[in-house]
Amino acid sequence: MIGNALVPELGVSDWRASRAFYLELIGFDVSYERPDEGFSYLVLGQAQLMIDQIGLGRTFRIEDAPIERPFGRGLNLQIRVPSVNDILTRLAAAGVPVYLPLEEKWYRRDEHEVGNRQFVVADPDGYLLRLFEDLGRRDVATGG
Repeated sequence: MIGNALVPELGVSDWRASRAFYLELIGFDVSYERPDEGFSYLVLGQAQLMIDQIGLGRTFRIEDAPIERPFGRGLNLQIRVPSVNDILTRLAAAGVPVYLPLEEKWYRRDEHEVGNRQFVVADPDGYLLRLFEDLGRRDVATGG
């Protein structure tokens, strides 16, 4: 499936390193790519993401704003994955530290809560990825 309503495109400083990170460590697959432009369209389940080498192909720049790492400050991308444990194992074997350790977090949504088993890791350029497994929903306890 290609063409979700929102597909982030991340400008990256080293396309090969980013491609290896997303494929080998996180578990994305390549839907299609243009290596001569340093571009890949990646998929993981229903998640879709594009990576694009800065300086090749098309680079989106803001005038007088330097492109410097870490990229994506103030942004994290939440991505549902089949198994956070599998990814954590691959990251540990590669010596990649996590930014936020594994946790179970429940978020209020109206009169119930939805749960995530999640952790956060930075990609090679500093983009933060919040990888999670869905824990389902539960009722919010009411005080009385």
